[in-house]
Amino acid sequence: MSTPYTTLLKNCSVGVILIAISAIFNACEKTVSVTIPDVEDKIVVEGYIETGKPPYVILSRSLDFFGTINLNSIVQNTVQGALVVVNDGTISDTLQQIPGFGIYISQQLTGTPGKSYDLTIIADGEILTATTLLPQPVPLDSVWWKVDGERDSLGFAWAHLTDPDTIGNCYRWFAQRINRYTYGPDAGQQKDSIFIAPLGSVFEDKFINGKSFDFNAARGKVRNSNKEDDLKEENFLFKRGDTIVVKFTAIDRSHFEFWRSEETQVSNNGNPFGSVTPITGNINGGLGIWGAYSTTFDTIYAQ
Repeated sequence: MSTPYTTLLKNCSVGVILIAISAIFNACEKTVSVTIPDVEDKIVVEGYIETGKPPYVILSRSLDFFGTINLNSIVQNTVQGALVVVNDGTISDTLQQIPGFGIYISQQLTGTPGKSYDLTIIADGEILTATTLLPQPVPLDSVWWKVDGERDSLGFAWAHLTDPDTIGNCYRWFAQRINRYTYGPDAGQQKDSIFIAPLGSVFEDKFINGKSFDFNAARGKVRNSNKEDDLKEENFLFKRGDTIVVKFTAIDRSHFEFWRSEETQVSNNGNPFGSVTPITGNINGGLGIWGAYSTTFDTIYAQ
Protein backbone atom coordinates (compact mmCIF):
# COMPACT_ATOMS: atom_id res chain seq x y z
CA MET A 1 0.00 0.00 0.00
CA SER A 2 1.38 3.39 -0.95
CA THR A 3 1.64 6.18 1.66
CA PRO A 4 2.34 9.90 1.25
CA TYR A 5 5.90 9.23 2.42
CA THR A 6 6.59 6.42 -0.07
CA THR A 7 5.09 8.53 -2.85
CA LEU A 8 7.34 11.42 -1.86
CA LEU A 9 10.39 9.13 -1.82
CA LYS A 10 9.49 7.77 -5.26
CA ASN A 11 9.11 11.27 -6.66
CA CYS A 12 12.38 12.32 -5.06
CA SER A 13 14.11 9.26 -6.53
CA VAL A 14 12.85 10.10 -9.99
CA GLY A 15 13.97 13.70 -9.54
CA VAL A 16 17.42 12.62 -8.36
CA ILE A 17 17.78 10.26 -11.33
CA LEU A 18 16.77 12.99 -13.79
CA ILE A 19 19.19 15.46 -12.19
CA ALA A 20 21.97 12.86 -12.32
CA ILE A 21 21.32 12.07 -16.00
CA SER A 22 21.24 15.78 -16.82
CA ALA A 23 24.51 16.30 -14.99
CA ILE A 24 26.13 13.42 -16.87
CA PHE A 25 25.08 14.77 -20.26
CA ASN A 26 26.09 18.31 -19.35
CA ALA A 27 29.45 17.04 -18.16
CA CYS A 28 29.91 15.23 -21.48
CA GLU A 29 29.30 18.33 -23.58
CA LYS A 30 32.35 19.58 -25.42
CA THR A 31 33.26 21.16 -28.68
CA VAL A 32 34.14 18.56 -31.28
CA SER A 33 36.32 19.62 -34.18
CA VAL A 34 36.23 17.33 -37.21
CA THR A 35 38.91 17.58 -39.85
CA ILE A 36 37.74 16.40 -43.24
CA PRO A 37 40.71 14.90 -45.11
CA ASP A 38 41.57 16.07 -48.59
CA VAL A 39 40.21 13.70 -51.20
CA GLU A 40 41.29 13.62 -54.80
CA ASP A 41 38.48 14.71 -57.09
CA LYS A 42 36.97 12.14 -59.42
CA ILE A 43 35.24 12.23 -62.76
CA VAL A 44 31.45 12.16 -62.35
CA VAL A 45 29.38 10.54 -65.10
CA GLU A 46 25.69 11.02 -65.78
CA GLY A 47 24.75 9.16 -68.93
CA TYR A 48 21.55 7.62 -70.28
CA ILE A 49 20.15 5.83 -73.28
CA GLU A 50 16.41 5.56 -73.84
CA THR A 51 14.22 3.61 -76.24
CA GLY A 52 14.44 5.22 -79.70
CA LYS A 53 16.72 8.05 -78.55
CA PRO A 54 20.48 8.62 -78.83
CA PRO A 55 22.67 8.14 -75.76
CA TYR A 56 24.20 11.16 -74.07
CA VAL A 57 26.80 11.58 -71.36
CA ILE A 58 27.52 14.54 -69.07
CA LEU A 59 31.01 14.67 -67.56
CA SER A 60 32.17 16.75 -64.62
CA ARG A 61 34.49 16.52 -61.63
CA SER A 62 33.46 16.10 -58.02
CA LEU A 63 33.45 19.22 -55.83
CA ASP A 64 35.00 19.75 -52.39
CA PHE A 65 32.77 18.88 -49.43
CA PHE A 66 32.49 22.53 -48.44
CA GLY A 67 32.85 23.80 -51.99
CA THR A 68 30.54 26.42 -53.45
CA ILE A 69 27.88 25.06 -55.79
CA ASN A 70 26.59 27.50 -58.36
CA LEU A 71 26.34 27.76 -62.14
CA ASN A 72 29.94 28.97 -62.48
CA SER A 73 31.42 26.19 -60.33
CA ILE A 74 29.43 23.56 -62.24
CA VAL A 75 30.55 24.89 -65.63
CA GLN A 76 34.17 25.17 -64.45
CA ASN A 77 34.13 21.55 -63.31
CA THR A 78 32.84 20.07 -66.57
CA VAL A 79 35.23 17.76 -68.39
CA GLN A 80 36.15 18.97 -71.87
CA GLY A 81 37.80 17.11 -74.74
CA ALA A 82 37.13 13.60 -73.48
CA LEU A 83 36.92 10.54 -75.73
CA VAL A 84 33.49 9.00 -75.07
CA VAL A 85 32.58 5.78 -76.89
CA VAL A 86 29.38 3.71 -76.72
CA ASN A 87 29.29 0.19 -78.17
CA ASP A 88 26.09 -1.85 -78.65
CA GLY A 89 27.87 -4.99 -79.83
CA THR A 90 27.57 -4.00 -83.48
CA ILE A 91 28.27 -0.28 -83.71
CA SER A 92 31.00 1.57 -81.85
CA ASP A 93 30.16 5.27 -81.85
CA THR A 94 32.32 8.15 -80.62
CA LEU A 95 30.01 10.69 -79.04
CA GLN A 96 30.28 14.31 -80.15
CA GLN A 97 30.81 17.04 -77.57
CA ILE A 98 28.58 20.10 -77.50
CA PRO A 99 31.12 22.96 -77.72
CA GLY A 100 31.80 24.63 -74.38
CA PHE A 101 29.89 22.04 -72.34
CA GLY A 102 30.75 18.66 -70.86
CA ILE A 103 27.88 17.06 -72.78
CA TYR A 104 28.52 14.30 -75.33
CA ILE A 105 25.82 12.96 -77.70
CA SER A 106 25.74 10.03 -80.12
CA GLN A 107 25.12 10.62 -83.82
CA GLN A 108 24.65 6.96 -84.78
CA LEU A 109 23.04 4.96 -81.97
CA THR A 110 19.51 4.85 -80.61
CA GLY A 111 18.19 2.74 -77.77
CA THR A 112 16.88 -0.71 -78.68
CA PRO A 113 15.22 -2.95 -76.03
CA GLY A 114 17.16 -6.11 -75.29
CA LYS A 115 20.58 -4.65 -76.10
CA SER A 116 23.48 -3.96 -73.75
CA TYR A 117 25.51 -0.78 -74.15
CA ASP A 118 29.15 -0.51 -73.13
CA LEU A 119 30.51 2.92 -72.23
CA THR A 120 34.22 3.82 -72.34
CA ILE A 121 35.55 7.24 -71.35
CA ILE A 122 39.15 8.43 -71.66
CA ALA A 123 39.67 11.83 -70.03
CA ASP A 124 42.63 13.55 -68.37
CA GLY A 125 44.66 10.33 -68.50
CA GLU A 126 41.90 8.31 -66.80
CA ILE A 127 39.86 5.41 -68.20
CA LEU A 128 36.30 4.81 -67.03
CA THR A 129 33.96 2.01 -68.10
CA ALA A 130 30.37 0.92 -67.48
CA THR A 131 27.67 -1.31 -68.99
CA THR A 132 23.91 -0.98 -68.96
CA LEU A 133 21.09 -3.16 -70.29
CA LEU A 134 18.03 -1.65 -71.96
CA PRO A 135 15.33 -4.15 -70.87
CA GLN A 136 12.22 -5.15 -72.73
CA PRO A 137 9.39 -2.68 -71.96
CA VAL A 138 6.71 -3.53 -69.41
CA PRO A 139 3.62 -1.40 -70.21
CA LEU A 140 1.06 -0.36 -67.64
CA ASP A 141 -2.35 -2.02 -68.04
CA SER A 142 -4.29 1.16 -67.27
CA VAL A 143 -3.86 4.61 -65.70
CA TRP A 144 -6.24 7.05 -64.00
CA TRP A 145 -6.49 9.94 -61.53
CA LYS A 146 -8.43 9.84 -58.26
CA VAL A 147 -9.24 12.47 -55.64
CA ASP A 148 -7.33 11.95 -52.41
CA GLY A 149 -9.64 11.45 -49.43
CA GLU A 150 -11.91 14.41 -48.69
CA ARG A 151 -10.16 16.78 -51.09
CA ASP A 152 -12.42 18.13 -53.80
CA SER A 153 -9.96 18.60 -56.66
CA LEU A 154 -6.54 17.18 -55.71
CA GLY A 155 -5.30 13.61 -55.89
CA PHE A 156 -2.71 11.10 -57.03
CA ALA A 157 -2.07 9.41 -60.34
CA TRP A 158 -2.91 5.69 -60.30
CA ALA A 159 -1.90 2.73 -62.44
CA HIS A 160 -2.51 -0.99 -62.76
CA LEU A 161 0.57 -3.11 -63.47
CA THR A 162 1.00 -6.80 -64.25
CA ASP A 163 4.58 -7.74 -63.41
CA PRO A 164 6.10 -10.49 -65.61
CA ASP A 165 6.70 -13.82 -63.89
CA THR A 166 10.48 -13.38 -63.98
CA ILE A 167 12.16 -12.18 -60.79
CA GLY A 168 14.43 -9.15 -61.03
CA ASN A 169 12.31 -6.58 -62.88
CA CYS A 170 12.93 -2.97 -61.82
CA TYR A 171 10.96 0.15 -62.69
CA ARG A 172 11.00 3.94 -62.54
CA TRP A 173 8.01 6.29 -62.87
CA PHE A 174 7.97 9.78 -64.42
CA ALA A 175 5.09 12.16 -65.17
CA GLN A 176 4.64 15.51 -66.91
CA ARG A 177 1.69 17.90 -66.80
CA ILE A 178 1.31 19.27 -70.32
CA ASN A 179 -1.64 21.62 -69.72
CA ARG A 180 -1.02 25.30 -69.01
CA TYR A 181 -1.60 27.53 -66.02
CA THR A 182 -4.74 29.60 -66.46
CA TYR A 183 -4.01 32.25 -63.83
CA GLY A 184 -1.33 33.53 -61.45
CA PRO A 185 2.28 34.52 -62.16
CA ASP A 186 2.82 31.48 -64.44
CA ALA A 187 -0.36 31.99 -66.52
CA GLY A 188 0.06 30.69 -70.06
CA GLN A 189 3.08 28.54 -69.27
CA GLN A 190 3.03 24.75 -69.53
CA LYS A 191 2.94 23.34 -66.02
CA ASP A 192 5.91 20.97 -66.45
CA SER A 193 8.59 21.48 -69.11
CA ILE A 194 10.11 18.02 -68.53
CA PHE A 195 9.21 14.58 -67.20
CA ILE A 196 9.71 14.58 -63.42
CA ALA A 197 10.28 11.56 -61.16
CA PRO A 198 8.79 11.94 -57.66
CA LEU A 199 10.58 10.78 -54.53
CA GLY A 200 9.96 7.03 -54.37
CA SER A 201 9.94 6.72 -58.15
CA VAL A 202 11.81 3.40 -58.30
CA PHE A 203 10.66 -0.05 -57.20
CA GLU A 204 11.48 -3.70 -57.86
CA ASP A 205 9.45 -6.91 -58.07
CA LYS A 206 11.00 -8.63 -55.04
CA PHE A 207 7.60 -8.87 -53.34
CA ILE A 208 5.32 -8.50 -56.35
CA ASN A 209 6.85 -10.91 -58.86
CA GLY A 210 4.21 -12.09 -61.33
CA LYS A 211 1.43 -10.22 -59.52
CA SER A 212 -1.15 -7.80 -60.88
CA PHE A 213 -1.92 -4.79 -58.68
CA ASP A 214 -2.84 -1.09 -58.39
CA PHE A 215 -0.41 1.56 -57.17
CA ASN A 216 -0.39 5.34 -56.93
CA ALA A 217 2.25 8.01 -57.47
CA ALA A 218 2.69 11.50 -56.11
CA ARG A 219 3.46 14.44 -58.36
CA GLY A 220 7.16 15.10 -58.65
CA LYS A 221 8.60 18.59 -58.72
CA VAL A 222 11.84 20.23 -59.70
CA ARG A 223 13.96 20.67 -56.59
CA ASN A 224 14.03 24.16 -55.11
CA SER A 225 11.03 25.08 -57.24
CA ASN A 226 9.34 28.35 -56.33
CA LYS A 227 6.21 27.72 -58.40
CA GLU A 228 3.03 28.56 -56.54
CA ASP A 229 1.58 25.03 -56.85
CA ASP A 230 4.78 23.55 -55.40
CA LEU A 231 4.52 25.65 -52.25
CA LYS A 232 0.86 25.38 -51.30
CA GLU A 233 -1.80 22.68 -50.80
CA GLU A 234 -1.30 21.36 -54.32
CA ASN A 235 2.26 20.33 -53.46
CA PHE A 236 2.88 16.67 -54.54
CA LEU A 237 -0.67 16.32 -55.90
CA PHE A 238 -2.25 16.48 -59.35
CA LYS A 239 -5.22 18.79 -59.85
CA ARG A 240 -8.56 18.24 -61.53
CA GLY A 241 -8.15 19.48 -65.11
CA ASP A 242 -4.52 18.36 -65.44
CA THR A 243 -3.43 16.42 -68.50
CA ILE A 244 -0.73 14.05 -67.26
CA VAL A 245 1.62 12.14 -69.53
CA VAL A 246 3.10 9.14 -67.71
CA LYS A 247 6.48 7.75 -68.73
CA PHE A 248 6.84 4.30 -67.18
CA THR A 249 10.28 2.75 -67.57
CA ALA A 250 11.91 -0.63 -67.08
CA ILE A 251 15.51 -0.40 -65.86
CA ASP A 252 18.28 -2.85 -65.03
CA ARG A 253 19.48 -3.71 -61.52
CA SER A 254 22.47 -1.36 -61.30
CA HIS A 255 20.36 1.55 -62.55
CA PHE A 256 17.72 0.73 -59.92
CA GLU A 257 20.33 0.55 -57.12
CA PHE A 258 21.66 3.98 -58.10
CA TRP A 259 18.27 5.70 -57.85
CA ARG A 260 17.19 3.79 -54.76
CA SER A 261 20.34 4.88 -52.89
CA GLU A 262 19.94 8.45 -54.20
CA GLU A 263 16.33 8.64 -53.01
CA THR A 264 17.29 7.18 -49.63
CA GLN A 265 19.95 9.85 -49.22
CA VAL A 266 17.50 12.60 -50.14
CA SER A 267 14.94 11.21 -47.66
CA ASN A 268 17.53 11.14 -44.88
CA ASN A 269 18.75 14.67 -45.55
CA GLY A 270 18.25 16.67 -42.35
CA ASN A 271 16.99 13.62 -40.43
CA PRO A 272 19.07 13.26 -37.21
CA PHE A 273 18.09 9.58 -37.01
CA GLY A 274 18.87 8.81 -40.67
CA SER A 275 22.03 6.96 -41.57
CA VAL A 276 24.52 8.10 -44.16
CA THR A 277 23.80 6.31 -47.44
CA PRO A 278 26.49 6.30 -50.11
CA ILE A 279 25.08 6.49 -53.62
CA THR A 280 25.69 3.23 -55.47
CA GLY A 281 26.97 3.97 -58.97
CA ASN A 282 28.10 1.62 -61.72
CA ILE A 283 31.06 3.59 -63.14
CA ASN A 284 34.35 1.70 -62.94
CA GLY A 285 37.07 4.26 -62.20
CA GLY A 286 34.71 7.12 -61.36
CA LEU A 287 31.40 8.18 -59.87
CA GLY A 288 27.88 8.31 -61.25
CA ILE A 289 25.56 6.33 -63.47
CA TRP A 290 25.34 4.95 -66.99
CA GLY A 291 21.74 3.80 -67.26
CA ALA A 292 19.10 2.75 -69.79
CA TYR A 293 15.35 3.41 -69.83
CA SER A 294 12.92 1.14 -71.68
CA THR A 295 9.91 3.43 -72.03
CA THR A 296 6.16 3.25 -72.48
CA PHE A 297 3.79 6.24 -72.38
CA ASP A 298 0.20 6.80 -71.23
CA THR A 299 -1.99 9.87 -70.77
CA ILE A 300 -4.26 10.65 -67.84
CA TYR A 301 -7.02 13.28 -68.03
CA ALA A 302 -7.76 14.28 -64.44
CA GLN A 303 -11.57 14.58 -64.47
